Amino acid sequence: MIIKEYTIIAAQGMHARPATALVKLAKNFNSVISLKKGDKTVKLNSLLNILSLTIKGGETISVLLEGEDEQIAAAAIDLFFMEELKKL
Repeated sequence: MIIKEYTIIAAQGMHARPATALVKLAKNFNSVISLKKGDKTVKLNSLLNILSLTIKGGETISVLLEGEDEQIAAAAIDLFFMEELKKL
């Protein structure tokens, strides 16, 4: 299992557009990918799951990855949070 932490730098937080892009990205992998904020954890298989966390700018979240391609998935998630999220 891989656990990564990210601070959301976008002032708008995690709204529908980046949440949709994240779900699409997660569907490319066989690993189970989950998002955790505080004590609540949701799978990255639904836009509503992500939006239910109400992630605001400046908050820290964790991404949990577990499965056969977790290393590749972790690299793609890193790229998403470091680069792609800025464009959405």
